[in-house]
Amino acid sequence: MKSTVLIIEDNEQNMYMLSYLLQKNNYNVIEAFNGKDGLDLAHKHHPEVILIDIQLPDMDGYEICNKLSHNGLPKSTVIIAVTSYAMGGDKEKAIESGADGYLEKPINPDTFVNQMRSIINEKGK
Repeated sequence: MKSTVLIIEDNEQNMYMLSYLLQKNNYNVIEAFNGKDGLDLAHKHHPEVILIDIQLPDMDGYEICNKLSHNGLPKSTVIIAVTSYAMGGDKEKAIESGADGYLEKPINPDTFVNQMRSIINEKGK
């Protein structure tokens, strides 16, 4: 059975690339272009993995990570923060907010899926 990944990303080009790479690697993809829809879809579908852009129009990714990690999702759900604004302390802030891992943009199409799988495997240990 295919694993499902929810992508919460407001940039259409980034969404397209992430969706394409994941579908090409045999994942089901659910797309949300803002935090509110992302939270709703997460609770409706219980995806195995959630990729969250930190910079969103309605709420930031840290707030979404915090809400997802404390609001009844299965403990096995892997939450990964994704951002192009990598400032000192961002990774730590994402982890403190409930993310299991952190990926920086620009995403490298050749390594992205393996980086994501590495974070998934780390949580599974």
